[in-house]
Amino acid sequence: MINKMMKKILVLVVAIVTVISVNAQGKFGADEQKCKENLSMFREYYKQKNYPDALKPWRWTYVNCPAASGNIYKNGPKIIKERMKVDKANRAAYIDTLMMIFDQRIQYFGKEGYVLGLKGYELIGVDKKRSEEALGYLQKSIDLDGNNSSVQAVYGYIKAVVNLEKSVIKEKVDVLNAYAVVSEIIDYNIVNETKMAKNFMKYSVKIEDLFTPYANCDDLVALFSSKFDPLTEDISFLNRVTKVLEDKKCSSYQLFFDASSRLYELDPSASSADKMAKMSIAKGKSADAISFAKKAIEMEEDGNQKAIYYLGLADAYRNSGSFASARNAVYSALELRSGWGEAYMNLGNIYIAGAKSCAGDFEKSTVYWVAVDAFSKARADEDTKERASKSINTYSKYFPTKETCFFNGVEAGKSHTVACWINKATTARTSD
Repeated sequence: MINKMMKKILVLVVAIVTVISVNAQGKFGADEQKCKENLSMFREYYKQKNYPDALKPWRWTYVNCPAASGNIYKNGPKIIKERMKVDKANRAAYIDTLMMIFDQRIQYFGKEGYVLGLKGYELIGVDKKRSEEALGYLQKSIDLDGNNSSVQAVYGYIKAVVNLEKSVIKEKVDVLNAYAVVSEIIDYNIVNETKMAKNFMKYSVKIEDLFTPYANCDDLVALFSSKFDPLTEDISFLNRVTKVLEDKKCSSYQLFFDASSRLYELDPSASSADKMAKMSIAKGKSADAISFAKKAIEMEEDGNQKAIYYLGLADAYRNSGSFASARNAVYSALELRSGWGEAYMNLGNIYIAGAKSCAGDFEKSTVYWVAVDAFSKARADEDTKERASKSINTYSKYFPTKETCFFNGVEAGKSHTVACWINKATTARTSD
């Protein structure tokens, strides 16, 4: 009974402002001095992050002099959200109060499109179940502000659609369409270097994370192709296209080649050189791939990233059939990142790919010993543990049999040097 009464009181307290005649009383209301005192008091508490003590004077100004200051509405949401954490029993009522703050802000200070964006963004943050309601506010916000929409409105818009897709209210195509809408706004702000450009660049990563699980390569290529200009000078757009396509393993598509090439022309960085190397591998141009991979390594200063590029060089060498050089590139990566599971996975795969170049069936089968040795080291890394275990189970089956070892003068459990280009000592093992 008390909780129900509290909810009614909370909503009624913030609603009685509608009966105040602000125009007649001025922006400070009926009691200017008291309004200024409470306004100053809640602002001081707010600056000190003392939100509990800020609540009472804030509420007084909100009810009695709602036109006194924009800070009532800029600071109010934080004060109310902090109160929600303490008074969880009345959370629903506080969410309604939060929504009313935005409505009243529009009433007294305008900027409807911008404020509706904040309202929708905050609503999905405090109550995901109200994503459909939030989407209504966010849609109207974007309709009103267009390319001038806030980062909150843009992120909130696609977040709301994703939430609704997960609730089976929206479909995959709705997520794709939502991304098409927000990406236009993102591109506009970044290309025109608006005051919001940095925030859009920051949030574009979060937006891509929301969007990419819903798109396959064909979806992505169709979406980005419609926006791609071979002569574009928008480096941010090119970075986004190549990153998304690379992350989704769509690097064999022509769009990735075209975007990577243009990016390298405009910004010959370590990252763009690495993309050119990947592109060259996909096109079967091994010499170009090796050259670009080396450039990526030369231009990179960060040790961890340089190690990643060394694995790119290893891939280029492996695809050219230069297995010893590929192995040496992996060793260089391991010098920078000791115990790195991804490097050992790469090494094991190089051994397997290079086994075909070894003469004799027995020698080829012994290559799997050193490959499994590499996968065993990869298994010690939590990031590659599962993949390494699968590779060990798979390739252990290709070990020579006891009989084959016996006829070749090799004893299981003894040291054996695998010849060919490998020339590495290991322990002999059998498949039976």
